Amino acid sequence: MGAVTLPTILLLISGFVLLVFGGEALVRGAASLGKTVGLSSLVIGLTVVAFATSAPELAVSLGAAIGGSPGLAVGNVVGSNIANILFVMGLTAVFGALLVRVQLIKADIPFMIALSVLALILAADGSFSTVDGIVLFSLLLVYLIGTIWYSRRRKQAGDDPQLGVEEVLSEGTGKLTAKLRATKLRSTTVDVILIGAGVAMLVFGAQLLVRAATDIAAALGVSDLIIGLTIVAIGTSLPELATSVIAAVRGERDMAVGNLVGSNIFNIGGVLGLTGLISPTGVQVESAAINFDLPVMIAVALVLLPLAFTGQAIARWEGYVLFGMYVAYVVYLVLAAADHTALRPFSAAMLWFVLPISAVWITAMAGYELGRNHRRRKVESQKAAETSHSMT
Repeated sequence: MGAVTLPTILLLISGFVLLVFGGEALVRGAASLGKTVGLSSLVIGLTVVAFATSAPELAVSLGAAIGGSPGLAVGNVVGSNIANILFVMGLTAVFGALLVRVQLIKADIPFMIALSVLALILAADGSFSTVDGIVLFSLLLVYLIGTIWYSRRRKQAGDDPQLGVEEVLSEGTGKLTAKLRATKLRSTTVDVILIGAGVAMLVFGAQLLVRAATDIAAALGVSDLIIGLTIVAIGTSLPELATSVIAAVRGERDMAVGNLVGSNIFNIGGVLGLTGLISPTGVQVESAAINFDLPVMIAVALVLLPLAFTGQAIARWEGYVLFGMYVAYVVYLVLAAADHTALRPFSAAMLWFVLPISAVWITAMAGYELGRNHRRRKVESQKAAETSHSMT
């Protein structure tokens, strides 16, 4: 075990900075271009913005797989999906309670869970092969087509729910930006430049980050998987965090949830799919990821399942609970990597105390919300019947 050098730390920081600024430029350019070509806010929020914020994960995982660090490629995706729900959604809920009202998001949550289960099944043989990549990426394309079709159908029916994408696009705009976007041609030109600059920063930042993360793993004597699940996962989730917090602060709670759900779908279908598709020999998956981290990703995705059926809010105190669960997960990874003596009692506490309480919390929350919705519908039905009776 060696020491982490200052140049390595500077590379890591530089990589993170480039990923954040590159993701920001790509989000703004892609979302604005989507508006210019006539996509609805719903489609942009769930696809363009969500997928653009996942661009750092794609850049890092592709670079890691091609560069011979498969553990980093898989750990980045799995760790980012876990971080998106526990870390990002938890902190976002602290800034403002989250709520699912848009029907399409409710359909996306079960799809995200199903895709997470499929990823575990495909990885069971120890790798994501080219065929696995084709399957995952094809499902992503089906998801995209279904999202656009459903949105256009709602728009034709005169019911086009919005996710407030304009709020994110207008953040930080000024007179210079307004002048640059004065015409459609100028706006499109600015968007293309932003997208190009964003992609360039993402690619270069990903190269720096992968190099630094690999050096840190070698110096600390831990696997690429652990580095990917922790340091790299949090770093590549910063665009999602920034976008979701901005949306929550501005009251666009649907967009905050939609961004994270869409990002997780793209991470599995797009990032893992393309990584398996492009990598010449496929992407090897460590047994630790198959036996622990991928199941944790599925369990974390199930936390959102009550939202799909009840549409209830995630309150601030529940945001703290989600964030606390993420801290516990990271602590477990660190203790396991170091083979610390505290690992056994910590694991026992997680198994017999934290996880059962979390399961009871999710079940109780879903039951309460379903009961409340049933009572509300019953009251509304009674009022409608009374109104109809009084009119006759």
